[in-house]
Parts: sequence; structure tokens; C-alpha cells
Amino acid sequence: VYVEALLDRTPDDVFSAFAAHVHALEDVLECLMVAGGFDYLLKVRVRDMAAYRAFLGDVLAGMPGGRETRAYAVVGEGKRTPTNPV
Repeated sequence: VYVEALLDRTPDDVFSAFAAHVHALEDVLECLMVAGGFDYLLKVRVRDMAAYRAFLGDVLAGMPGGRETRAYAVVGEGKRTPTNPV
């Protein structure tokens, strides 16, 4: 599941608290700070949608500084490039 996370405020301490919290979560494989309509993009791996609902209620809802999330469940893969030779 890819999750867009929008923070309620954007001072450095809120970014730092959010990133530190996410860093400790095993289900979060990647956390990218992005520019645009939201602040972070999370790549979350869970067993199934029931596990995601638990993750949403138990973890995402309590993220420090979190205001809003949007989730996109992956249903197929068009391309995967594990490394970039740049």
C-alpha cells in the first residue's frame, strides 16, 4: 500500500518527529519526503487489507503531526527496477 501523508504543520520539529516515528515501524519499507500536495509518501507492506486496516487505526491515526492520509493499494505490477545504474 502506498500512503500519502499530509502533516498538520510543517516546521522542522514536526517533520523530524514524524520521520523518527516512521523509522521505527517495521511495516513501512520506505518513507519519502516529497514536494507537492502532501508531505510524505510511505510504502507499506502488510499481509492483507485487514492488516492494513489495523495499521491505519493503530499506527497511522496516531502519527505525530499527521493530519490526513490517502492510501493506494497495489493490485498489480507494471514494472519494477530494483536498482538504477546512474
